[in-house]
This record gives sequence, C-alpha cells and structure tokens, in this order.
Amino acid sequence: MTEGTRDRLVERGDLQALLDALRAGGYRVVGPTVRDGAIAYDSVERVEDLPAGWTDRQEPGRYRLERRDDGALFGYAVGPHAWKKLLHPPVQRLWKAVRDGDSFRVEAEVEDDAPVAFLGVRACELHAIGIQDRVLMGDRYVDSGYRARREAAFIVAIECGEAGGTCFCASMGTGPGAESGFDLALTELVAPGRHAFVVRVGSERGAHILEAVPHREASADERAAAQAVVARTASRMGRELDTRGLPELLLRNLDHPRWDEVAGRCLTCANCTMVCPTCFCTSVADGNDIADGSASRVRRWDSCFTMEFSHLHGGAVRTSAKARYRQWMTHKLATWVQQFGTSGCVGCGRCITWCPVGIDITEEARAIRATDGAKAGGGDGKS
Repeated sequence: MTEGTRDRLVERGDLQALLDALRAGGYRVVGPTVRDGAIAYDSVERVEDLPAGWTDRQEPGRYRLERRDDGALFGYAVGPHAWKKLLHPPVQRLWKAVRDGDSFRVEAEVEDDAPVAFLGVRACELHAIGIQDRVLMGDRYVDSGYRARREAAFIVAIECGEAGGTCFCASMGTGPGAESGFDLALTELVAPGRHAFVVRVGSERGAHILEAVPHREASADERAAAQAVVARTASRMGRELDTRGLPELLLRNLDHPRWDEVAGRCLTCANCTMVCPTCFCTSVADGNDIADGSASRVRRWDSCFTMEFSHLHGGAVRTSAKARYRQWMTHKLATWVQQFGTSGCVGCGRCITWCPVGIDITEEARAIRATDGAKAGGGDGKS
C-alpha cells in the first residue's frame, strides 16, 4: 500500500466503473470467466462476464464447477490457467528470416503492445509472478519480451474468500491475503443485502485509476470484515506442506523408496508443469516454409517430464519416470531455493488438481519426512 492511503470501499454496482477506467487508460482487461466447464482467464468488458455465483470444487485429479448460494464474483479458488500465459506465452515466434533476392532479411516478431490489466490475481499468483520476475528479468540475462509485458501490466489482486480443496498457500506463506505486488487489491464482502469490495491501493497508478471509480473510505467494521474473510480462508486450506528443512530433507533422500512408488503412478504427462504458475522451461525449434522460402525460430513451453528435455550428446539423462518426477519435485522445493532464494512452489494446488492420477506433492513430501533416512544416501540422481 502506498504511504498515507487508507482502505476504500467500492460497491458492487460500481465495479463496472473500474473496468471502464482501465479500458479508458488503454488497458485490455483480462479476468476470470466461465469457459469449457472451468474458470479461465479471458477478455472481460462487463461485470456480467465474471463468474458470478460460481465456485470450484477441487481434489486430487478432480475439478468441478458448482453453483454458490450467493452472487459472489470471485468465489472460487484458481482455475487451470496461470497468469504466466500472458507474460511468458506458451508459443512465441522469436524471428522470421525471409528471402530478399540473393540474400535474406530477418524480421523480428511484432507483438501486440497494448498493455494488459490482470483482474482477479490471487495472492499465491502474485508470488508466482514475483518468482518469474526473478528468473526472467532479475539477473544479467533478461527476457526482453517478458520484461516489456510485465512492466506494462496493471494488477488488480483479489484476496481469497474461498480455499480450494488442494490449496496450501497458507503453509507456504504466499496467501491467502495479498501483501504486495499489486496496483489495487480487492476483498469481496458478500452478505444478505450487502455486496461490496474493500480496496487497498498499492501504487500511484492504482490510485490514479481508483480516482475514476466511485468510492469512499472503508469503515472500521468493513476493514475488519475484510480481514475476517482472509482469516477464514486461511483456516480452511485443503492441504498443508511442512517446509521446515524441506530442501535438506529432499536432497538427503534422493534414493528414498517413495520415488519408486510415485513413479509407478506418474504418467510423465507434464500436466503439473503446464499448469504451474512458476515453471518457466522452454525449448526452441527452427522451421521453414517452402512456399515462401522463409525460416523461423519458435519458442515453446517445455517440461522436465519429457524425455527429450534432458537430452545431451549421448541421449537423455533422465530416462525413467522416477528420475523425472524426482527432478521436478526436488527442483521445485529444494534446489530452486539454492538458485533463486525462494521455493519454486506457491501452494496454489494446481499440480494436484490437474494431475490425471491425483499425485499430491504435499503427500509425497510428508511420506518422505515420515521415513526420513529409511533409504538415504544421495545416489547419482539418474535412476
């Protein structure tokens, strides 16, 4: 929150003014919508585009939308898509080379430069964006496209009023309340005869946008109600991950029998990495078009679960499901800390929900902790 600001209150009927103000400011607004039986992020122009009265029920390998008994606009946890698809696109052409007489010219990819306003960013997702910031533009090697999209983005956070069955952000210290990383943060208050949003300002441009939206200072009772929403959600987490000494625990148990057990179920389908809001791995492929004599280079999301991802000159390094699952989990929860200073997991629970066989990262960590040292010894990490 910017210094000197106070919590404001925006009535539900005035939320359209926020969307209009963002669009007037040149932003394309993207927010939650109901599509294909899930909550998906898409263009939003009217409040009516939001998933009013919908919630989600999530368990390992299971996701269903259900009707709520109220008209909450943000009464769900998280859907299958993370905001990273807007900042770090799944498929991106890097350049195209076109014949020009006896030579050729290289054409840089031209992107839509319209800035995007993210509406409905959860606290765990704010942390995920922060992690990708560190990876993709926080060091000497900067992804210029990511940085341009990120710096232009306007973020409207929504504090969680509903914990999903696979959520564990509270144990990761990443939610359910939003602390930083937003321009505006909203907490939805829904009660009989009452529907409003307590709003916090997190930046100067957030304050500027809010000036165009009817609002007043929130009362002490309204601020307390907003805090109660977050506290209630924190008490209803569907999962918990004990992070005490977790990196050391995993790295001293690289030969633990639990890796074989989980490998017996893992399909190495890469669903967990595709829905994860922090995974950033990509591969690059060159191609050509015989019709126009052009060549191009395309970058696509990739995953450590694919066989070719670890291919070196002599073949794949991680040939088994055991090795690939272990690589993912130990990187996410252990070596990520060594590389970037934080865990690579924000507790959103997507990897649990969207795993076809319901593998639960919190359960796997708990099982290894319960028998720590049962078969420890390090190993070579290749089996």
